[in-house]
Amino acid sequence: MTVPQDPRILNDYIYKCAATLLSCGIDPERTILYQQSRVPYHGQLSWILGCRVTVPQLSRMHQFKSKSDGLTEVPLGLFTYPVLQAADILLFRGTHVPIGEDQLQHLELCRNIAEKFNNAYATEFFPIPVPIESEFTRLKSLRDPKKKMSKSDPDAGSRIELVDPADKIEKKIRKSVTDSMRLVSYDPKARPGLSTLIDLEAACTDLLPEEIAERCLLQATDKAEYKKHVTKVLVDHLRPIQNKYLKLMNDKNYLDCVLDEGARKANLIAEKNFFDICKIIGSR
Repeated sequence: MTVPQDPRILNDYIYKCAATLLSCGIDPERTILYQQSRVPYHGQLSWILGCRVTVPQLSRMHQFKSKSDGLTEVPLGLFTYPVLQAADILLFRGTHVPIGEDQLQHLELCRNIAEKFNNAYATEFFPIPVPIESEFTRLKSLRDPKKKMSKSDPDAGSRIELVDPADKIEKKIRKSVTDSMRLVSYDPKARPGLSTLIDLEAACTDLLPEEIAERCLLQATDKAEYKKHVTKVLVDHLRPIQNKYLKLMNDKNYLDCVLDEGARKANLIAEKNFFDICKIIGSR
């Protein structure tokens, strides 16, 4: 919500997001899946933590610089968003955070906030969270390999979405920007566009990018052939996820039940932790 949203689209997105996570294997029996806005302690803790962050710290955030670039009026929510992210983690005393390369700076800020809080109040209440990084921390845009692949990119052709139908995936991969070399090789720095296609295949299989590149070299696979191959790999890999997604989107009562139960469980934990935080700072 750091940028204006159509309320109807935003509400529908909640269901889509929940269905996507469940389709990818999140088990609500083992994981608390909930809607952030239904746990008010996120915002309250964000205010407390924000009082320990400086304007220069937030001004240095790379994402703020890139997303505010060109805006005549910068929303305050965009500026303070990293503090809310820190509250999301620290409210539940998170110890490990799955994260992409582009969010490492925000997690470092979160760690700094936790350390400042603990030192200020002579406590060890907040753990210092550590990142869990994937092998594929920063896929490049299919349309501009100099940029990262992002769901917020206005060009939908720049990314593969989990619910993209086969024909759309084929079109996006076919039109993806690579380079003038004919054969396939893996070199993220010199050939970022093609290397992203190899990373996509590796993410969907048990193969390493280097193994894929070696296979392509032995078979003298050219880029056009390889793009067709990557398309098939993606379509086959996403098919069961998409089938489950469509089934879940047709059962919003079930999604409501999952989110209701998740919010109930999350509030129980958050309420206790927030009460303890308030006791530490002296407001209770």
